[in-house]
Amino acid sequence: MRYVVAVAETGGFTRAAERCHVVQSALSHQIARLEKELGARLFHRTSRSVRLTAAGEAFVPVARQALQAAERARAEVEAVTGEVRGRLAVGAISTVGAIDLARELGAFRARYPKVRVSLQMEMSDPLLERVREGALDVAFVGLVPGARAVGVREKVLARGELVAVVPPEHPLAGREWTTLGRVARETLVDFTAGSAARRQREEAFRAAGLTAEVAFEVTTVEFLAELVRAGLGVGMVPEAFAGRLAGLRTVRVRPAPERTERVVWSGLGPSPAAAAFLAGLGVETG
Repeated sequence: MRYVVAVAETGGFTRAAERCHVVQSALSHQIARLEKELGARLFHRTSRSVRLTAAGEAFVPVARQALQAAERARAEVEAVTGEVRGRLAVGAISTVGAIDLARELGAFRARYPKVRVSLQMEMSDPLLERVREGALDVAFVGLVPGARAVGVREKVLARGELVAVVPPEHPLAGREWTTLGRVARETLVDFTAGSAARRQREEAFRAAGLTAEVAFEVTTVEFLAELVRAGLGVGMVPEAFAGRLAGLRTVRVRPAPERTERVVWSGLGPSPAAAAFLAGLGVETG
């Protein structure tokens, strides 16, 4: 199962063998044996590509969950003996403001050196899905206040508002606040359509009966800031994060779009490593 998942994730037998630290012939032989046992091919193989068959598409998610369950079982046993090991796979949006994530991860690794710590930056919706799948242990996401994070457990870390960010030469740059209607007259730089970050702004516009022209769609707050600095539009970002965007001016908006920043973990409960990490943040998981 580990070999099949590696091929699916790397897109090739050679890279999968390198990841698994085995020779390619051994990996290919084991996968062929598994396919014979299952009575179905898991991969379409050509000289140029390897892709999953329909059977492979069905097999890989379950195999991944089985591998994660085996690792979780090992970690639970080790935790009983008093030693936290295993992995801590963390996901986060680029606008985390409720905690100093780098400092918290550094402190955790110093305290639990035998835990493999990793971090993935992504938008909120993909992060939630990866927590549900078990690919991530913990994720930090931003959602509108009324949104339900289905299939995971969660804790709200902070509540806040979105503010407008503009370049220094913009007519709004000298103002302390402006109206949502005034922002709606601007060309907007926003996050991709359908994303949780986009919905935070859109729900406030919809409630006010406003529409807006979004000319530039981005997936990171850093590139949003670059486009705003270039004078291509106005952006809206969490107030707690806006001060980190050098070279831009912050303008409060009324009525302001609202958001909640949350930490989420598996609906089945946290692994020992995830429980230790969340405890360090003061989050109760029981």
